[in-house]
Amino acid sequence: MNLACVDIGSTYTKAALVELATGRLLDTAQAPTTLDDVVAGVLTATAGFPDAPVVACSSAGGGLRLAVVGYEELISAEAGHRAALSAGARVVHVAAGVLDAAALAALQDSAPDVVLLVGGTDGGEASVLRANASVLARADWAVPVVLAGNAAVREEVAALLRAGRLPVREADNVLPDIGLLAPESARAAIREVFLEHVIGGDRLSSDPRLCSWVRAVTPDAVLEGVTVLARVLAPEQVSVVVVDVGGATTDVYCVPDADAEQATLGREAVGVPARRRTVEGDLGVSWSVEALRAAASAEGLPAPGDDALALGEAAATVALRRHLRAEAAYGPGGASARSAGLVVLSGGVFRHADPAAVDGVVARIAADRGGAGAVLTGTDVVVDRRYVLAAAGLLARGHAESAVGLVRSLLDPAAVPVSPPAG
Repeated sequence: MNLACVDIGSTYTKAALVELATGRLLDTAQAPTTLDDVVAGVLTATAGFPDAPVVACSSAGGGLRLAVVGYEELISAEAGHRAALSAGARVVHVAAGVLDAAALAALQDSAPDVVLLVGGTDGGEASVLRANASVLARADWAVPVVLAGNAAVREEVAALLRAGRLPVREADNVLPDIGLLAPESARAAIREVFLEHVIGGDRLSSDPRLCSWVRAVTPDAVLEGVTVLARVLAPEQVSVVVVDVGGATTDVYCVPDADAEQATLGREAVGVPARRRTVEGDLGVSWSVEALRAAASAEGLPAPGDDALALGEAAATVALRRHLRAEAAYGPGGASARSAGLVVLSGGVFRHADPAAVDGVVARIAADRGGAGAVLTGTDVVVDRRYVLAAAGLLARGHAESAVGLVRSLLDPAAVPVSPPAG
């Protein structure tokens, strides 16, 4: 049996035909994403795979916009922010403390698809969580809420929200105890809300086939694919970093080796998540190209022109710098990207480029003294030319062995056009 794994992106819809028995990639295709009705783009991309069932992920229309509301910025709001990023959401707003009128207005102005409401450890402080639930319930706002705060008052807070006619999805506390970050339950709840309210709504399509196809927001699928790759490499005990440059955003993923996961906590209050992801909504090579140029200038980099690969180089450089700054907040346990054993470059700007030209990009990033060079210098670098990570992520839950077979193709010598830069 074959399966068509589809990523509905902001610019292009990519399809991969996979043989489930082996995880072998049989064929790939792509078509422009049709934002007026994304199903049309999916049908075009999969036209050459007529008998294959479709599973898909989507970041079309900006993906999943999520706001975090928590108790205290350094602790619960930060824990919620990290849980949201691990779920593949684009965090558009973070609020801490009791929401007053101005804070509620700012939250609403950010236009999130879902609010992640957190606060307090289990059995700990609960007054802010209660207060914020009351504010949201009285706001005459139909935004879906994922409730992932103090478990001791979960039923009470959920009842407050439902009394205000808000759709509520309950999850385990993202911060059940000081120093313990537990994002997986909230991550699953965010995925369910995305499928029900974003994919199940009419923003992307009213065609019911879309709901049957889409399983995840694209960054969530890619994170699963990166995790599969990290498991394949586990005997070598290397950290894996993926830089995915897209039309609207650039995402950086880091899955540490097992030893790094047990590293000393940088922030005693929150801890170090085992899988890290940063998303940069101003670093896209088409939809946000002017913001990309401004970001490059702010980092002291030459403003890229219109060449796609130059734009991709700028996006990757700035995204890696920002990712390392975010990891620095974790303290000694947050340096995994710097010790990467494998870096994967993903996105059309790299996938369709001449290998020698990509060699030049890697060499220049490796020479970057602003931080990005620390990730690529002396590191094996591959290009996901066959775009297998999103497909592997879609396969990971129901077809784990196929997902493993698919990511192994990244490690095939034929798939490695880039030589490691000199140390």
